[in-house]
Amino acid sequence: MCGIAGIIAANAVNYQSELQKMTDAIAHRGPDSAHHEFYENAALGHRRLSIIDLSENGKQPMFSNTKNECIVLNGEIYGYQSIKTDYSEYPFRGTSDTEVILAMYRRKNEKLIYDLPGMFAFAIWDEEKQQLFCARDRFGEKPFYYAVGKNNEFIFASEIKAILATELIDPKVNQEALSHYLQYGYVNAYQNIYSNIFTLPPAHQLILKDGKISVSRYYSIPKINKKISLSEAKEEFIYLLKNSVKKQLIADVEVGSFLSGGLDSSSIVALVNEFSPQQTTISFGYDHADSELKYAKEIAEKYHTKHIEIHEEKKNIAASLLTVTPFLDEPFADRSFLPHYEICKSARENLKVVLSGDAGDELFGGYNFYRVENELKNHFSYQNIIAKFGLKIYQNLKQISFISQKNIEHNSILDFHQNFVRNSFSKSERNQLGIKVDYQQEYSFEPNENSLNDIMRIDLEKFVPGNTMVKSDRMAMANSLEVRTPFLDVDFAEFCIQLPENLKLNKDNDKIILRESMNSYWTETIRKRKKQGFGMSIEDWFKEESLLSLSDDLLKDRNQKIFDHIDFAATQKFLDKGQKHWNLLQLSLWAQNNKTVL
Repeated sequence: MCGIAGIIAANAVNYQSELQKMTDAIAHRGPDSAHHEFYENAALGHRRLSIIDLSENGKQPMFSNTKNECIVLNGEIYGYQSIKTDYSEYPFRGTSDTEVILAMYRRKNEKLIYDLPGMFAFAIWDEEKQQLFCARDRFGEKPFYYAVGKNNEFIFASEIKAILATELIDPKVNQEALSHYLQYGYVNAYQNIYSNIFTLPPAHQLILKDGKISVSRYYSIPKINKKISLSEAKEEFIYLLKNSVKKQLIADVEVGSFLSGGLDSSSIVALVNEFSPQQTTISFGYDHADSELKYAKEIAEKYHTKHIEIHEEKKNIAASLLTVTPFLDEPFADRSFLPHYEICKSARENLKVVLSGDAGDELFGGYNFYRVENELKNHFSYQNIIAKFGLKIYQNLKQISFISQKNIEHNSILDFHQNFVRNSFSKSERNQLGIKVDYQQEYSFEPNENSLNDIMRIDLEKFVPGNTMVKSDRMAMANSLEVRTPFLDVDFAEFCIQLPENLKLNKDNDKIILRESMNSYWTETIRKRKKQGFGMSIEDWFKEESLLSLSDDLLKDRNQKIFDHIDFAATQKFLDKGQKHWNLLQLSLWAQNNKTVL
């Protein structure tokens, strides 16, 4: 895992200072070493976290055997050893996965992307073609940002802060991205908080040639559901997941596992045990009756892992926010980023690489609201949801009462999902704050508005890269830790995406395919578990005087930078110590962290 950076411009050697600032800005992504390489019109930089091929042969930027091509890669190419055997004509010098991409490029040029597995963001400079070829993985596990500088330079990096460090960009706030953040609590994966800095979306490639930027999609998630029996599905599920775990255990350093005690992480740990019986597991928990630590300990004991428990300490939440939020670069309101930072910090004391159970909910149907939406399909009037399901089902999903939503009309479960689930500020509330625009999401497919599988597909294209992977990447990289996600192996994920809905959930159970396939690997207590949230509530955090004091400093002072972008008076109406208050606080922290460029 690493950080990449580059500037494509005439007389690129003149940008040594800017490139140095870029790689310095992302030193946390790769503390082991830093290197730069220059062509006449290209400057490439890299920060290295040494995991595969720890020798000098594995360092980047990496030249091809002819030195016509040079690559910078952030990520891991799973199964690269078997790919390597197909390129016997290439004179490999080392054992890294990075060099395999160069071999593929020498034979296939840009078409290599169709055969490349793993999590990645990379850029290849082709000196002969005077072309830059960039790509990002299918599910957005690794980030890639780019911009055009004041002198028409093409600038790219793993994080926005590296682009800003060049001082070649005068960033402008993107009103559509701001609107999306206020509505959902994160910036959409297809846009950027700045209108003149761009995100290369997941499953997209970029070619820069003759000063022209061309961005295109190279992969779309499967759109058609399989017809398959439960017994057939279980067999294929286990085979593909085992294969994914096996591939992701390849490293020249120890690979550990996050273990929450939930179904997803317990499954990963169980399968790791088949290939690496001496594994290390790490758990984070709050010391209260609902703590998940006891469940994690059960699995750790079953598989005799070297188990590390991280107990929540009574910390100053305000101080933690001031420490952690600078790593985010864009406003981000998922409250679990704080405990995620802590577990990554503790994991890094013993490990460089860990496996995670992220994305299981979207692949297997694990969220509570999926079950509600599944029931909704049987009702002709979506307004009846208010009477039929009421507060009981939603008390943990929404902090305002369901009754207060009675004027909302939902025409389909997709409409309901987009306009109620995970929503914070409504359109009228965003208008009050002075945000008059909306972001219109585009998908790689035309969703059936009453298909639960299509809603899960939407979450895989929207929520997973925009929220889950942002949290995973930034909090891990803040601690120089690599996190791998076996559930997002392309073969396994595609299989799960295409499973019929009845193998994912019904009115009584969620994650049916996971439960049926993996139940023998769990303890009895784990088998009976339902989904549980991560940690303390926002209301509990706002009981701390330090957090209220920080909030007052940032949200009750009309001179703060945030009020260049939202209305001060309207903001005061939402300081209710709940979700809206929290989202506004995160927005104001982003503005405070970036006040020198705003």
